[in-house]
Amino acid sequence: MSHGFETLAIHAGQDPEARTGAVIPPIYQTSTYAQDAVGAPRQGYEYSRSGNPTRDALQECLAALEGGPVGLAFASGLAAEDTLLRTVCKPGDHVVIPDDAYGGTYRLFARVAERWGVDYTPAKVSDTDAVRAAIRATTKIVWVETPTNPLLGIADIATLAAVAHDAGALLVVDNTFASPYLQQPLAHGADVVVHSTTKYIGGHSDVVGGALIAADSGLGDELRYHQNAMGAINGPFDAWLTLRGIKTLGVRMDRHCDNAERIAAYLDGHARVGQVIYPGLPAHPGHEVAAKQMRRFGGMISFRAAGGEEHAVEICNRAKLFVLAESLGGVESLIEHPGRMTHASAAGSPLEVPGDLVRLSVGIETVDDLLADLEQALG
Repeated sequence: MSHGFETLAIHAGQDPEARTGAVIPPIYQTSTYAQDAVGAPRQGYEYSRSGNPTRDALQECLAALEGGPVGLAFASGLAAEDTLLRTVCKPGDHVVIPDDAYGGTYRLFARVAERWGVDYTPAKVSDTDAVRAAIRATTKIVWVETPTNPLLGIADIATLAAVAHDAGALLVVDNTFASPYLQQPLAHGADVVVHSTTKYIGGHSDVVGGALIAADSGLGDELRYHQNAMGAINGPFDAWLTLRGIKTLGVRMDRHCDNAERIAAYLDGHARVGQVIYPGLPAHPGHEVAAKQMRRFGGMISFRAAGGEEHAVEICNRAKLFVLAESLGGVESLIEHPGRMTHASAAGSPLEVPGDLVRLSVGIETVDDLLADLEQALG
């Protein structure tokens, strides 16, 4: 029997505990497990790096929400990305990455993977021809974010899946900005979905984590092997916190979207805003593609300050209800200056972001209060 998203978020991998009937899965805060005999671990559990019931519950739930056979949880989004790269790639291989990507992802490629012998080429993921032109004979992965971070570009997942597969490469989609509630890349042909579960999936700014969900069980088994071999797993309490956040993902995302739509419309008509970048606005170049593959348009908004970089910094510093902080996707609203904060590592590179850019993570507060805060911050 199939179930709806909200039902899966609450129940997948989370049956009542067998011994006591506890409705919420326990935190198995243990490093090791008693074995019934030499070579006979009980229910397959022997050491918590290799397997932990709380993490297994989270992994089963993540797989169900993204519609894949294998879900894996990690200590952070970057730990998930690194494990994926070292599973699929070897020295001499090549990856196409977004020319607008999370600064930490860029740093992983430019400062870590490239030294290991994996080359990369940035391409505009909203331009299919640009992605196709960036592919080489050695390309193993076409890596996209959609929406991208922080310029909210939209990649056509189904089209890029065909392009990648024609070249013998995998399509990897970072689905962090959308969440599985708004978008399910595997259903559009992606091979692997990446998440920073720190963001919308956890949803409360109280836990760091990452995830991979694979469309193919064989690739999933390879990723699981490397998850254990490399060891960048999340602990049981972090897994439990993330599961707790998942239960309200659907209702939270609806409020994030409601608020963001109001705020984007407000900013779009403001004299001190040069440009509003939000996929829900009909003028956004990726609006039609986003409408085709997303349930709604998300809670992230970027805009360019009419007064330039110093004005953008002033807006960030003047905000009060919008907290000046990195990260995103929590119940509270956040504001940041990407060029000096989350994307500082991309300065001087093809991924450098405009200095006048401000990024908002719109929370679930009363929207009129958020609008009033932006009004005073804009000056």
